[in-house]
Amino acid sequence: MTILKKLRKARGFTLVELMIVVVIIGILASLAIYGVNKYIASSKSAEARLGIGAISKGAVTAYEGETMAGALLTIGGTVGSSRGLCIGTAATALTPVAVASVKGVKYQSGAAEWNTGAQDNGWQCLRFSMTGPQYYQYSYISTGGNLANATYDALAYGDLDGDDVIATFTLRGQVIDSGGSKGKTLTVSPSVIEASPSE
Repeated sequence: MTILKKLRKARGFTLVELMIVVVIIGILASLAIYGVNKYIASSKSAEARLGIGAISKGAVTAYEGETMAGALLTIGGTVGSSRGLCIGTAATALTPVAVASVKGVKYQSGAAEWNTGAQDNGWQCLRFSMTGPQYYQYSYISTGGNLANATYDALAYGDLDGDDVIATFTLRGQVIDSGGSKGKTLTVSPSVIEASPSE
């Protein structure tokens, strides 16, 4: 009898016990893979958030830099200063132009793609460019110039996994007329509007 008891104690794991361990390891592995993929997508989309943040900062800097006519003044003459948003016409087109350029891959843009516009127009006005490889396309759209309620949108579009579902990131600003001595001020939304950010 004692030999039989010793054999039962030394027999090891049953097949059911081993299968339970395998199932638990499989579940933990699938959770880890999901977490890692989400982390990778989040780290890639950080480029879009930083990019539109830089575009928005350029828009605010351009607006706060007062401009005035360069004509000579007569004695006792005056000239008014004005503020205005960068005109978005040269930056309205996506950079890079083709969506396929950033569809599931990184794209290296050239300096010529960012050297569009003039002092008050497009990427030159915003002082924005990308020198390194990028996952996203960028755009800047403004309306109203220096009028009250003028707005701008800093935009980034991308398709990280190449499945034709486009991720969109938007940061908005608006000129508000505070009235009185404060005049017009440019306010920026406190957070980025994201649509399908992990795509």
